[in-house]
Amino acid sequence: MNVIPDVSQALSWLEAHPKVLKGIRRGIERETLRVTPNGHLAMTIHPKVLGAPLTHPWITTDFSEALLEFITPADQDIQKSLMFLRDLHRYTARQLMNERFWPLSMPCFIETEEDIPLAQYGSSNLGRFKTLYREGLKNRYGALMQTICGVHYNFSLPLAFWQTKEGIEDEKKGKNVISDGYLRLVRNYYRFGWVIPYLFGGSPTVCSSFLREKKSSLAFETFGKNTLYLPYATSLRLSGLGYTSAAQSNLKMNFNDLNIYVNDLKKATRIPSKEYAKIGLKNKNRYLQLNTNVLQIENELYAPIRPKRSTEIGELPSDALLKGGIEYLEIRSLDINPFSPIGINETQIRFLDLFLIWCVLAPSNEMSDEELLYTQKNWEKVILEGRKPDQVLNIGTERNPQSIKRIGKTLFQGLTRIAEIIDEKDKKYQKACDELLMYLEDPDLTFSARFLKEIKANQGESIGLKRAEKYFEQLKKEPLELLTEAQLCDESRSSCQRQAELERGDTISFEEYLRLHSGRYR
Repeated sequence: MNVIPDVSQALSWLEAHPKVLKGIRRGIERETLRVTPNGHLAMTIHPKVLGAPLTHPWITTDFSEALLEFITPADQDIQKSLMFLRDLHRYTARQLMNERFWPLSMPCFIETEEDIPLAQYGSSNLGRFKTLYREGLKNRYGALMQTICGVHYNFSLPLAFWQTKEGIEDEKKGKNVISDGYLRLVRNYYRFGWVIPYLFGGSPTVCSSFLREKKSSLAFETFGKNTLYLPYATSLRLSGLGYTSAAQSNLKMNFNDLNIYVNDLKKATRIPSKEYAKIGLKNKNRYLQLNTNVLQIENELYAPIRPKRSTEIGELPSDALLKGGIEYLEIRSLDINPFSPIGINETQIRFLDLFLIWCVLAPSNEMSDEELLYTQKNWEKVILEGRKPDQVLNIGTERNPQSIKRIGKTLFQGLTRIAEIIDEKDKKYQKACDELLMYLEDPDLTFSARFLKEIKANQGESIGLKRAEKYFEQLKKEPLELLTEAQLCDESRSSCQRQAELERGDTISFEEYLRLHSGRYR
């Protein structure tokens, strides 16, 4: 049995049509906690000088007031996207005064869950809805889990790729063909995407405060007073300690057909949950969650990759997918890169491009529930002990154990050919392949191994805090490259104005707003 699909025919086609990949669009979303100089979670509100997180397109918050999220617009230029992201960090660092960006995926020291302030979005119905959704997340999964940070990478192929490969005329007429192609990519991502945490997993450790009230069967080792780790782990963020849900584990999402996928997603927002019903909808006059279904809203689905489409005002993500098809994919398996001040670097982006192109080119049979279960077991192995010497994974539903090194080398043969086809004179994609191929030869070069080595070398000193201070000083001194101070200040002011307009424009009560929202999910 082949270790991975044979992509030779597809690569020959790509060699004959190298220009079809000109115009890949990418967007980056980087999350980070604001922390105090001693490494504790910041208790301050989202700085007003940064604007209104409800309506700011680039600087917002996620679960907590202390959880910043930086968002770049979709763009075809890798350097421009990285400069934009870095400018957001530079500008924000200058506004933080006595706070820092936490440079790790797993959270800093947090005394108690009650210390974690929920994100606030103002008095509009939309703003209150977003805060209530987070209240529901807190009551369902615990606030600590929601402070875990990552990087999301949004990726879309140019229309020319689909036109040339599939013979479609335009996006509207070819939406089903394009969606089928993206789902082919998704299935291969589930099969082989474990390579991302293997290479780039940056969370082999966790602060003991994170596990204070959690039971874990994992055989943690300790270093210093507060650091727990697994010797061969790559990404505890993606493990059962991270973004997991027992209620969601029974959901069987279908990635073979878009209509079935959307139906599965919609159904999950309608299925009552006995577990969440115990929480209740209200405590006296205070809402505890949006509803008691398995998913409060569609975005609550935890997945390593999501099919996405831009939505219009008031439109559900699933309805947008049905109407227009898949527009792009959101990659959600990236830890914060602890070796980058902005959480991600150019090599990672170029690898993701190559891997996602490979996933869409490689043959991809329909995936059964059984195979999906097998893929999840492979991910778990890599996440918890991926650097273990001679670690093996099972390919497909048959018992066909293969070493990570062997599978990875075969995969990189295809990635290197893609790099050669699309590279410019600088050969940056090939250089990324050459560098990362060494990670397969020597697991000690991976992010997780290097980070663990650094922790041990520093004799218990907080590496997170040390890097937070270093990156803060670096970023606040750097001049802006792409944006200007005036642009960023104007956007902050404009976002506050847009929020105020939303608040003035409400014509119904919040209770009626919630009833209307519930009706959309029936």
